[in-house]
Amino acid sequence: MSINRVLFAVLGTSLLFGGCASGQSNSSSGNIITGKGFPNHNPVVSNQWGELPEGRTWGHTAGIDIDPTDGNIWAYERCAAGGGGAPRTPIVGSGATGGSVNCDSNLVGPIFKFDRNTGEVLANFGAGVFTTPHGIHADNQGNVWVTDFATNTDGTKGQQVHKFSPDGELLMSLGMAGQAGNDSSHFNQPNDVIVAVDGSIFVSDGHTGQGMTTLDAIEEGKQAGRTARIMKFASDGTFIKEWGQLGTAHGEFRTPHAMEIDSQNRLWVADRGNHRLEIFDLEGNYLESRYSFSRVSGIFITDDDMVYAIDSESSQINHINWIAGVRIGPLNEDRLIAFIPGYPTESRGYQSTAGEGVAVDADGTVFVAEGPASIPIAKGSFTRYSKSN
Repeated sequence: MSINRVLFAVLGTSLLFGGCASGQSNSSSGNIITGKGFPNHNPVVSNQWGELPEGRTWGHTAGIDIDPTDGNIWAYERCAAGGGGAPRTPIVGSGATGGSVNCDSNLVGPIFKFDRNTGEVLANFGAGVFTTPHGIHADNQGNVWVTDFATNTDGTKGQQVHKFSPDGELLMSLGMAGQAGNDSSHFNQPNDVIVAVDGSIFVSDGHTGQGMTTLDAIEEGKQAGRTARIMKFASDGTFIKEWGQLGTAHGEFRTPHAMEIDSQNRLWVADRGNHRLEIFDLEGNYLESRYSFSRVSGIFITDDDMVYAIDSESSQINHINWIAGVRIGPLNEDRLIAFIPGYPTESRGYQSTAGEGVAVDADGTVFVAEGPASIPIAKGSFTRYSKSN
């Protein structure tokens, strides 16, 4: 068997889920690949949701979360990067830099807190701290954590994780400003951050693996020092351990793009390049996987144990046939019960595109953070998907 056939056999798991290439899941109600047959319980779409301060332009984003203390929305936009519908500026490579418009060149506050019902801005801060925000998390004390996964042109910002108080005071920064690396004191494109109940901090690090589509490319990435790992820190920022590397085996990743911790204290990792969700205990021991949720960019788990996973990236090249959108399923089963479709777009053909981040409030309203691929259609950073009246 050739080396590329070996890789195809590993990555093809999602296409053959349930032993049927048609994509029929173990639920008889729909097709996990296309989403057809599954209900959409949030059909009312409100683009350009949330107020924007006067003079500001929406930029693309990848992060959104619910504040556990009051149920409102924490999110960020990348300081007008993408220009509310302008063509995307790609960010590639180790130690990547943001495009000409980013949070280093446009010094406005990228972090917002919105009233979940009205979209009113309750807080806005973070000016001058970031290059390109990527992951966001609100912890149980209402503090806000945001990753900065790109280096600015001066090499003085980026490659860090920042913790803010609810009113915007910078409380802690992990990593070395402007310096990418693969040891315990550096990050190399930190994707997401999440804090466990005991205060432990988890960071998913390494964004380049999703483009490595052969085993040779993966090996070259390893030799070049590219990362694909989960890093664990104590509540005071002391490094504890890490696990994972570039690869396709369980416990390996090709872009660990987002994370969530469920009601059973398990860490879920959206392994975007490998088209799966990987589940670990908080010590890094692999437990199980999910394959029904496609090429996942963002994940949110509700208090009633429903998994919401958004696919923004499936295309004719990297994940043929799968339709972009939000897939919804029960925590302890690898199946879907609902699907919110993405946006039709000529660039993706029939596969559509969608946002990168997802969050769900106490009423079941779904909020999506629009990424570089979807903001030209959405025209704003955030979209609200409501239930029918």
